[in-house]
Amino acid sequence: MKLQLWRNATLVLTIDNLNILIDPMLGGKGALGAFPMTDNGLLNPLIDLPFSDQELAKKLSNIDAVAVSHLHPDHWDTKAIELLDKNIPVICPESIASQITQQGFTNTIAIHDHIMWKGISISLTNGLHGTGEIGEKMGTVNGFVFKKAENSVYVIGDSIWYDRIAYEIDEHQPQHIIAAGGAATFSVGDPIIMTSEDLIKLCQHAPEATVWVTHLEAVSHCKENRNFIKEKIDEQHLEKRCIVLEDGEEVPLLF
Repeated sequence: MKLQLWRNATLVLTIDNLNILIDPMLGGKGALGAFPMTDNGLLNPLIDLPFSDQELAKKLSNIDAVAVSHLHPDHWDTKAIELLDKNIPVICPESIASQITQQGFTNTIAIHDHIMWKGISISLTNGLHGTGEIGEKMGTVNGFVFKKAENSVYVIGDSIWYDRIAYEIDEHQPQHIIAAGGAATFSVGDPIIMTSEDLIKLCQHAPEATVWVTHLEAVSHCKENRNFIKEKIDEQHLEKRCIVLEDGEEVPLLF
């Protein structure tokens, strides 16, 4: 297996030479405009993808399936809808499958709990995209566990640390965990994805797993950047198994 971060939450997970594109946000810098309730006028995404349009087209031609955790525009944008082959398998929670089908995709694979796809076990997990009124507004979010033989990767998705994440780790025993860091926070309410403190709790709960941190420096409501998170990880001596990915970086997943 291997993993490449494109930008924000957009990843490619490769399992047995099958390339799964996760949560594609493919628009150019500024294409999404300013986000509401951010106390700034910054246009999202804050940065371009780390490769040219020609390279993007080549990469998309090698994608075997897409996995979408939820429909927020920094995980599933209009450019992704435009560029992706409408016949490509789109794996998603059943709660959003009809919307994706209505967008023209003809091979939507809805997950209620678990599916097998080309010999890969894919389980749906739960997340919590904030607390209180903000959490309610953010709606339901999910993640995925991808498993082949005894090797498993848990993509948490947009979630804070809470007891359900601990449950999913205990249930699936992943060797690799991909977490959304950055402490994204609106002008009211608490963070809606993991803070550095959350990431440390995650590492402490899963001492045998490698944690890969994504969702950084690409959208305007994230409060913690890469350097800040690395400092907090280093303070806890977790740097060997909690790794902050750079945009475009590709890493092997060792088991």
